[in-house]
Amino acid sequence: MHPLRASGILLHPTCFPSHYGIGDLGTGAYRFIDFLQESNQQYWQVLPLGPTGYGNSPYMSYSAMAGNPLLISPEKLRDEGLLEEEDFANLPAFPTGKVDYQLAVAAKIPLLKKACANFKSHATPEQQHAFANFCQTKAYWLDDYALFMALKDAQASPSWHTWEPEIAKRHDKAMEAARLLLAGAIFYHKFTQYEFFRQWSELKQYANERGIYIIGDIPIYVAHDSADVWAHPDIFCLDQQTGEVELMAGVPPDYFSATGQLWGNPVYNWETLQKQDFSWWIQRFEAMLDYVDIIRIDHFRGFESYWAVPKGEETAINGEWVKAPGEQLFETIKQKLGKLPVLAEDLGTITPEVEALRDKFEFPGMKILQFAFGSDSANPYLPFNYQRNAVVYTGTHDNDTTVGWFNQASDWEKQNLLLYLGCFSPDGIHWDLIRLALSAIANLAILPLQDVLGLGTEARMNFPSKAEGNWEWRYEAQALTQESAWKLKTLTTLYGRAPQPKS
Repeated sequence: MHPLRASGILLHPTCFPSHYGIGDLGTGAYRFIDFLQESNQQYWQVLPLGPTGYGNSPYMSYSAMAGNPLLISPEKLRDEGLLEEEDFANLPAFPTGKVDYQLAVAAKIPLLKKACANFKSHATPEQQHAFANFCQTKAYWLDDYALFMALKDAQASPSWHTWEPEIAKRHDKAMEAARLLLAGAIFYHKFTQYEFFRQWSELKQYANERGIYIIGDIPIYVAHDSADVWAHPDIFCLDQQTGEVELMAGVPPDYFSATGQLWGNPVYNWETLQKQDFSWWIQRFEAMLDYVDIIRIDHFRGFESYWAVPKGEETAINGEWVKAPGEQLFETIKQKLGKLPVLAEDLGTITPEVEALRDKFEFPGMKILQFAFGSDSANPYLPFNYQRNAVVYTGTHDNDTTVGWFNQASDWEKQNLLLYLGCFSPDGIHWDLIRLALSAIANLAILPLQDVLGLGTEARMNFPSKAEGNWEWRYEAQALTQESAWKLKTLTTLYGRAPQPKS
């Protein structure tokens, strides 16, 4: 982690303004990086970047290592000579302020397929070489992912465990036949990954050159219907005959839900992973460090003990805590990759054992200001209880916006906040909490863009217990004003989080 005080903004790329119904890695992304630089920010935190399935959750991806093709910028494909201006002539009228995933898919996938066809027939020798090199260096996950997605297209997208047994269980002859039959679709899925990572690498370079570091997000679990589980069923708790999930991941009843959260992902078969020297996890960290600077580990406590819910349960109530070999895992990763630039999402039911695991590897934990004012002075989220090796947030993607949270807070909680602050500023409660975050002793402060913009509940990114209607918020281009950049820059500088002058 960065040893000095700094701050940044939490924003997923789907939230960028664009002409294609969903934020992408084009003009809107570069303007956002410029806004970060103008406001003295040094970090950009994103959610997981993988291809999403039903519900559009970035935490339920078809691959732990692939990128989301919907984030590819058609404008950059045009600039590369793979699309023409006339290809954009009949785009639908997309809604502003939100993502319409169904409409975005209908509009963007034909553009990606046309760009792929043009690449296949007209790529320059340099482009062909770059593509071949990408496919070779990423083959350890790309080959399985491209075949998996091609099979899903051919199977009308049912989960892999319902496919023909020879394919579901990856028999050699059936796999080779599928590769021959689906060669065109496999090429397309490899092409979209090549383009995603090419565009992402250019954007990351643009950010890094301006002193902006990217914090990625690695979910502890992967989706059952994913290339990872299909390709590595032995490292997950599955019925090895049917492929169904035997033990489901989730969390017990908590702040967000009285019945807990039942995620449905398979938990890991840690005994098998240990025998394999955690090779899959090492590859996963290596893959992520190819395209981010720092990794936020989601649900870190699951590496110490995880909540396992038996198959057939409809809520997470009837689960149990099971010990995980987190210390051995992180020791192995450290030996293989060196000291990791990691921050730990240590929210929820946290035990002394979880804290000990986090502290042993010097991973900073998370502090959420919206959690700070509902109890007494022992509350660990109150700023005077922080340590330097921590990351303070006004709220996360799972929280309401600060304005929305304050509007729905109890009178008692509002009074506690008022007593703590001394008074409310005329600029709005969101700037009060931004000021509080930036002034805290924690080395790093991260602010959701919605809070910088002073938006209400309508801009909330996710309701954790709600299956649909999440991950849709987008901002419009004119939202990033000079006034907001100036306010944020002023406070960032005041509290010692501005970039240090280069000697």
